[in-house]
Amino acid sequence: MVRYEGAQNYLPRERDLTALREASAVCRGCDLYADATRTVFGEGPERARIVMVGEVPGDREDREGAPFVGPAGGLLDRALVEAGIDRNTVYVTNAVKHFRFTRDEKSGRRIHKKPSRSQIVACKPWLLAELDTVRPELVVALGATAAQSLFGPDFRVSSRRGELLELPGVADPPLAVATVHPSAVLRARDSDRERAYAGLVADLVTAAEAL
Repeated sequence: MVRYEGAQNYLPRERDLTALREASAVCRGCDLYADATRTVFGEGPERARIVMVGEVPGDREDREGAPFVGPAGGLLDRALVEAGIDRNTVYVTNAVKHFRFTRDEKSGRRIHKKPSRSQIVACKPWLLAELDTVRPELVVALGATAAQSLFGPDFRVSSRRGELLELPGVADPPLAVATVHPSAVLRARDSDRERAYAGLVADLVTAAEAL
């Protein structure tokens, strides 16, 4: 596993979200900053009851500098409504704050690429600082990258999704629920997409009822 400097050396002394966001903009804790347009930090209320953690910014998030503003974000918004969760009361972020991609040789289009374990570990101090600042009652891990960042590399969403868990390594640990990433629903075959979406909503209902 490649070892990076990690984000811990870029964390500010002051730990409010504004200070964290400003400091993250100059993070060089791993190599992803070199190709990404910008750091995409979390957004939402500083005292949100729920924090939702995704994987990595996508192409549109990288260009606009905000998490979950692309197609997956639109699907998540719809699922939150169906689960009875007010999106305006949720803090959303990603396990990794820079867009990782490969470029299609023919079209030049940037294609999302899953971050490596080393990059996830390098970026985790930002995620832990966000959780320590917001102090949510519940954390929702959206997809394997987020879940493994929070629970360790052996965690499997497929076998633990929808369970109420306790988040390790955090002061006054909040409850946590792991589920699929909205992009996985979008990638599902047409015949499976409705069922995949219903599963996401059901897991979010579990999260809402835990509060």
